[in-house]
Amino acid sequence: MRRRWIADQVTGDTAALLGDHAAHLSRVLRAQVGQEFDIATGNEVRRGTITTISYDRVEFALAAKPHRKQSLNPTAPKITLALAIFKFDRMEWAIEKCTEIGVARIIPVIARRTDAHLAVAAAKRHDRWQRIARQASEQSRRDAPPEIAGAVKLKDLAGEGVLPAADVTRVVLDESLAEAAEETRLTEILQSSPPATELALAVGPEGGWTDSELTWFHDEGWTAAALGNTILRSETAAIVATALAFEALR
Repeated sequence: MRRRWIADQVTGDTAALLGDHAAHLSRVLRAQVGQEFDIATGNEVRRGTITTISYDRVEFALAAKPHRKQSLNPTAPKITLALAIFKFDRMEWAIEKCTEIGVARIIPVIARRTDAHLAVAAAKRHDRWQRIARQASEQSRRDAPPEIAGAVKLKDLAGEGVLPAADVTRVVLDESLAEAAEETRLTEILQSSPPATELALAVGPEGGWTDSELTWFHDEGWTAAALGNTILRSETAAIVATALAFEALR
């Protein structure tokens, strides 16, 4: 199976990787002219043959006929993950794994329990998070990476254009429901809810959402849910919730 790359630039039957993306292929993987890879161009996957290599640019000649059509199932659930900002190393692991599972969009959220220095540093991490998502997409053979939005405060999550405007089921994970009835379980809620075009999942920081934040979610029409009767770390909760949501909505 050929390795897949997501093109940074496509012009006709030519595609290119740029910058650090190209450097990884040319210097780390020691690519050579004539090697073939699968190249995702945005709406299709085509076989690409390397024609030129430099430090910050690798060009491919694309086969005239698409190798195959878009692989992502158009009927699969489209999931937006509103992920509270927590320790970056663990948060980035969650971004990587949720990308591999298939999440469509990730919105970093500045919560009450987000450390102040992490909230300030989040803007500088955006490019890194995009790079992690792109690498995870290529590794898992996705045709495009998820969108990584800029960090927002919780109150701005309800702003116009932040969440999809289409029919969206909104679910917030609430640790306090861990020992509550089965009806509060994420899978139970998703299986019993009317079908929606998209799903938004909100996962809190270490220590969970505060009571005032949960009240805000309730007032904005989000449904509170638990993952089970144990308390999970934030990165584990994000991965488990995303996987359960895909399974429940298939």
